[in-house]
Amino acid sequence: MSTEPPPPSLTERRKAATQLDIAHAAAELFGTQGPHATTAEEIARRAGVALRTFYRYFRSKQDAVGPLLTVGADRWRGLLADTEPGAPLGPALRTAAEEALAVPDARAAEAMLRTRGLLRAAQDDPALRAVWYRVNQESEERLVPVIARLTDGAADPLEVRLVAAAATDSIRIAMETWAGTEAGAEGPGSPAELAVRCLERLVGGLDRG
Repeated sequence: MSTEPPPPSLTERRKAATQLDIAHAAAELFGTQGPHATTAEEIARRAGVALRTFYRYFRSKQDAVGPLLTVGADRWRGLLADTEPGAPLGPALRTAAEEALAVPDARAAEAMLRTRGLLRAAQDDPALRAVWYRVNQESEERLVPVIARLTDGAADPLEVRLVAAAATDSIRIAMETWAGTEAGAEGPGSPAELAVRCLERLVGGLDRG
C-alpha cells in the first residue's frame, strides 16, 4: 500500500494559490513601506481579495508572509527527498541548496529580491521575525525524516537531528547575510553561493568516512 499522501484537491490548490497571492502582496508592501505602515486592508486590496478572506487564512498581517517563506523551504526539502538513499550526504545537501536558491529567470530573481526586502523589514518587526523563525523551525523538523531516509537509517538519530539543524541554519544564515548586502540574486555573495559556503563549513565532515 502506498504511503504517499493523496494529491491536493482542486479546492485545496485554489486555497493555496490564494494564500500565496496574499503572501506575495504582503511581502511587497512590507519591503517597500514597512510592516508598521502596512495594514491588512492594504494587503487584501493588493492581493485582490476581500478583507474577510484575508482573516479566514491569517490571524495577522505578519502571518500572511508564511506561505511565501514556506514555498522555498518545501522546494529545498523536495530536492533532497528526490536524492537516492545512500548518496554522499554533504554533496546532496549542497546541490539541493544551490538548486533551490537558483534564479533561472527574471521572475525568480524578482521573487528573491522581494524576500530580501521582507527580511530587511523583519529586522525592526518582532512579529515578522517570529514568522521567519517559525518557518525555519518547522522546516528543520520536517527535514529530519528526509535526512534519515537519505542515510538509509544507518545514521545515529542524534546525528540526523544535528545535520537537519545545521542544514536549515545554513540556509537561514545565508539568506539573512545576503539580505544585509547589495549582492545580486546570483553569483558571488548570492544566497546560493553563501548557502553552499555555510554547508561546506558545517557539514563538510559528512563527506569523510
